[in-house]
Amino acid sequence: MARYSTAIPVRNRRGLTFFLMTCLWVLVSPGWAAAPSEQLQRVIDDHWQFYLQENPTTASRMGDKRYNNRLPGVSGQDRARRLKAEKQFIKRLENIDRDKLDADAQVNRDLLLWVLKNSAESNALYLERIPVNTFYSFWNTALSASRGLSMSQVSDYEDYIQRIEDTGRFFDENIANMRAGIDDGFVLPKIVVKGIAPTVRAQVYDEPTRSSLYEPFEKFPESFSEADRKRLQEQAARAIREHAMPAFDRVATFLDGEYMNAATDSLGAEQLPGGKAYYRHAIRTYVTMDMDPGEIHKIGLAEVKRIRGEMQQLIEDSGFDGSFEEFTEFLRTDPQFYAKTPDELLKEASYIAKKIDYRLPEFFGKLPRLPYGVVPVPDEIAPNYTTASYNPAAIGGTRGGAYWVNTYALDQRPLYELVALTLHEAVPGHHLQGALSLELENVPEFRKNLYLSAFGEGWALYTERLGVEMGVYDTPYQQFGRLSYEMWRAARLVIDTGIHSQGWTRQQALDYLAENTSLSEANVRAEVDRYISWPGQALSYKMGEIKIRELRKKAEQQLGDRFDLRAFHDAVLANGAVPMEMLEVQMDRFVAESDAESKR
Repeated sequence: MARYSTAIPVRNRRGLTFFLMTCLWVLVSPGWAAAPSEQLQRVIDDHWQFYLQENPTTASRMGDKRYNNRLPGVSGQDRARRLKAEKQFIKRLENIDRDKLDADAQVNRDLLLWVLKNSAESNALYLERIPVNTFYSFWNTALSASRGLSMSQVSDYEDYIQRIEDTGRFFDENIANMRAGIDDGFVLPKIVVKGIAPTVRAQVYDEPTRSSLYEPFEKFPESFSEADRKRLQEQAARAIREHAMPAFDRVATFLDGEYMNAATDSLGAEQLPGGKAYYRHAIRTYVTMDMDPGEIHKIGLAEVKRIRGEMQQLIEDSGFDGSFEEFTEFLRTDPQFYAKTPDELLKEASYIAKKIDYRLPEFFGKLPRLPYGVVPVPDEIAPNYTTASYNPAAIGGTRGGAYWVNTYALDQRPLYELVALTLHEAVPGHHLQGALSLELENVPEFRKNLYLSAFGEGWALYTERLGVEMGVYDTPYQQFGRLSYEMWRAARLVIDTGIHSQGWTRQQALDYLAENTSLSEANVRAEVDRYISWPGQALSYKMGEIKIRELRKKAEQQLGDRFDLRAFHDAVLANGAVPMEMLEVQMDRFVAESDAESKR
């Protein structure tokens, strides 16, 4: 075997000495340093590689296949490593001279700094002790790890099999974190655990091919040999049977027994150990502003009162002869407002979506290239899932964005709410906003995949009212559905803060939501339990929408007849998701530039 010498030929040593001395002089010279823009780019690049390594399922969805064979690490060592790294990234960003960056670079720096500080605070609070709510869970991370990914090579399937084999390790680390929560008294309420536990038990199959984990192995690319197909199917079935199913069984047993026994009878985040700091952090995370819960509670009460007046006026204008309660009962019980089959519900949602698509160019100058589809919520999670949601496409994946519609319990899915729901989840709500973010050009990768709840949910709620201007509400019932949805989000401000900081009971929350909206009983229960399990997130919708409408009103007042709604919408979405305070700076700049442009 050849050996390669690292010795330097004598004839080159003098030149090398001169080169090293020159380098040393450059490094120690007081006038030398990397430009702030270069420093920033290094931090962004380093952080992005670190982020992909720490979040392998996200890396997969971003088109990076290097970590396709594993699930995230959530052990104590992982948490300590992440916190240490985040603090180092924060220090590097804070040492950059912001004033010497151009406007775009300042956005990159400020946004990454906000994200890192929020993540480090979450890490320090050890929120992984509750890694579950009624909407998200670590087992759903595993179940959805392959959905929409491009799997074109045999190695893609082999990687995915290894990821399935990693399920046990991933689940056990989450159980260990939840046990730490038991020791600390930092646990979910019993009412939430009772709703979640059966959905985990339902994932334990005797026949591995019945698990949704097996779906990618039901259809292969044409180029695969029969031998490879058979081998991959056998290995996948074995991985599911020997690794995934025992892991699901362990979680289900843990939730039904040990965790259920330790779960609290109280509901509020502030009632947990360190609860006040926990809830205030949740507000900063989801509202992207630091606000007092009492202040948000008052805003919610005022919004509920305003919207209730608009609802009452609509009932009177519709010609209905009866009270608010009688009108909502009519909407909840009349068969004309409910689909008879899942396909009927999906077709109605699809028709509404295409009707909205047709009108988009009048309100937006820039539209995304990525398409979306209307698909049912997966059967395994539908019974305990919300009415609908949006699931973004994977970069380089095989599918577009997915507007999930829950077809379970059709008598609880009123058709008069579908217009507002479609505006919110599909276009011009989550799909339009999220797809434009993915298609941002000349920005760091972390911004394309960034989701901030106040921005995303605030925008989606804003678009529900925008639908009035778009002319897509055809009946008074659909208009009432929109108002009911807005009331729903306003009531969230009252209920979330009521439960987590004001000592509200579950029954108080159920009654308040039922009395002020036309939501079905099943939806009322699902929503309230979601707020209980997920402190702060429900605040993001209305608080974000209020800020966006405030910024629009400000722009309209300052620009007058020079205000361009399409340009305003494009400007709101131009930088992808940003915290509300950054959005305000962004829109002030838009107004100033629009004003200057009109005077030229």
